[in-house]
Amino acid sequence: MDSSRAAAGRSVAGPGAPPSGLLDLLSVAAVVLNAQGQVVFWSPKAEELFGYTAAEALGQSAAGLTVHEEHRDEVVKFFAEVMESGTDWAGAFPIRHKDGSTRLVEFRNMRLLDDLGDVYALGLAADQATVERVERDAALAMRLVSQSPVGLAILDTELRYLAVNPALERITGQSAADRLGRPVGEVLTFLDTGPEARLRRVLETGESVVDRDIVCRPPGDPDHDHAWSVSYYRLEDSGGRVLGLAYSVIDVTERYRAAAEAAQARQRLALIASASASVGTTLDLETTARELADLVVPALADVAAVDVLDSALDGRSAPREGPARFRALAVSAAYATEAVRAADPPGGLATYDSDRLITQCVRTRQPVLLPHTTRQDLERIARHGPAAALLAASGVHSYLAVPLMARGEVLGALDLTRTRNPAPFDDDDVLLARELAARAAVCIDNARGYQAQRHAALTLQRSLLPRLTRDLPGLEVACRYQPAGATSEIGGDWYDAIPLRGDKTALVVGDVMGSGISAAATMGQLRSAARAFAELDLAPAEALYHLDHLAEGVELAITTCIYCVCDPHQGQCRICLAGHLPPALLRVGHAARLLDLPTGAPLGVGGVPFEAATLPFRPGDVLVLYTDGLVETRSEPIDARLDALLDALTATRGHGLEDTCDRILEILRPPGGEDDVALLIARAQA
Repeated sequence: MDSSRAAAGRSVAGPGAPPSGLLDLLSVAAVVLNAQGQVVFWSPKAEELFGYTAAEALGQSAAGLTVHEEHRDEVVKFFAEVMESGTDWAGAFPIRHKDGSTRLVEFRNMRLLDDLGDVYALGLAADQATVERVERDAALAMRLVSQSPVGLAILDTELRYLAVNPALERITGQSAADRLGRPVGEVLTFLDTGPEARLRRVLETGESVVDRDIVCRPPGDPDHDHAWSVSYYRLEDSGGRVLGLAYSVIDVTERYRAAAEAAQARQRLALIASASASVGTTLDLETTARELADLVVPALADVAAVDVLDSALDGRSAPREGPARFRALAVSAAYATEAVRAADPPGGLATYDSDRLITQCVRTRQPVLLPHTTRQDLERIARHGPAAALLAASGVHSYLAVPLMARGEVLGALDLTRTRNPAPFDDDDVLLARELAARAAVCIDNARGYQAQRHAALTLQRSLLPRLTRDLPGLEVACRYQPAGATSEIGGDWYDAIPLRGDKTALVVGDVMGSGISAAATMGQLRSAARAFAELDLAPAEALYHLDHLAEGVELAITTCIYCVCDPHQGQCRICLAGHLPPALLRVGHAARLLDLPTGAPLGVGGVPFEAATLPFRPGDVLVLYTDGLVETRSEPIDARLDALLDALTATRGHGLEDTCDRILEILRPPGGEDDVALLIARAQA
């Protein structure tokens, strides 16, 4: 061992080493008597114990100095017998102090023989009170160590175990026999970070480490986390010599687990609260499913999949037995993993036999919990042939599926797996997953109902929209209809181009206020009526008058409308508005502009006359009719949006009308617009 290191860590035994202090602590007095019982050696401690100086004691009879007169003859006789027999003697005896007081002193006598053959007696003596104190302190210290609930270990200066108390054996699950004589580096291998360097630093510097928290899995319980509060401190004798090092271990596992459970409970509550805010933000089925999958990853699972029964999407009740047909809506993973490939891609349809766990989940309407999965379990989790191998390769070790239940109906299942997260799913996870699934299922059911209603309204509305005749004399027409986005219902917008006698064409665009199936139905009535009035070759103002009268008898039928009649032979267009936005006109050689026309009142108000205007409409001129969903938004003023429409129309000069429609919608129509849009563009031809 390097001498400098030894000097830094501890005092090296040798001729110059300081005493340990043990004899000073015991206050042992040494006295040597010759065969006649006379004092020939008198130590300083003997002077403290008996009161006589060495000068006063040397050469004197020990019995005469220290024994009361009534016991003196008996003591002298006993001393002679001991000297003659050569036996050692030990015991407690009352002695007389120089000050005349009597003290009980414990003696230990040994017979000595020098090289000349002379016989002597060595006596070691200590005050009985001191002996009792030392014995009591030693016994107390031993019992304190052995009975303490705190684990204690004592190491030498080489960090080898010298002593281990029962509490430490119990806490770590390692016996004293497995530790004694071994260095800490060989014993504490179950700690993530070896403590040897930290212990060496404490030994060298003397700076203690107090209440350091450690979480580990000790040999006595390798499957669960344990928490310890440890302290390291250096051991020194009264002279400052380094004896070694001790450390204490307090098992705070219960407190750690209680704190972990409290933190987990707070996390679960936060997750449930987050579900209320982040799941179901739209009435879109796929978006809602994706929000649920993203919410539970990675807080609850490493990989999550949301699947709904195909029968639920069609409004049919799920059969109670047999295979189940699912539509995958969402898959989410905490990190890139092969387990994602084992799930069905969103949008895909698949049928699973009754032995598959996801089928079992929806059939029984109960969670399926597998805390620890086997290879056979992975086969029942797998969605397709290679999926089991992918799940095994990705490290799936725990599985949980909970049904998506809403209003007493099973809609599908939330499928959860853990790969990197080492903890298996437990009953608390089941409760949390069921709560999240129940909240999400209501949102999914709402989205399902909304989509069904929206699909019905959209189907109705598209069926009511006309199929325009492309062969219109002196007129080229293009049109578009776009329904509202996912957050709104279908509206009552429509367009129409109606051939009339004399090569004329009636152009109509209308917007029924309100939304849903009722608005679409009202729109169908008004569009059919407008066609009928057009067939009568009524003037625009007269046609709107009859439409207004008709709308008065229809509930919630307030409608804006623009009615135009284009006459290619006269090169003009007669236009009448019923509360509608003015059309835009792009003439040859000019920028697009809005027509300044009498606004009129919406249809259904009743009693308000309509006024038509006539304007030239020559070959090359472009007329744009539209509903307010194209230009009205909550974030921009209407004037700015109308200017944007005119700029877009001017920029498309010379383009085909189909391309012009697409460009205008691309520029002006916001993604997921809140209102539907009807757009009709007509260009006069020779």
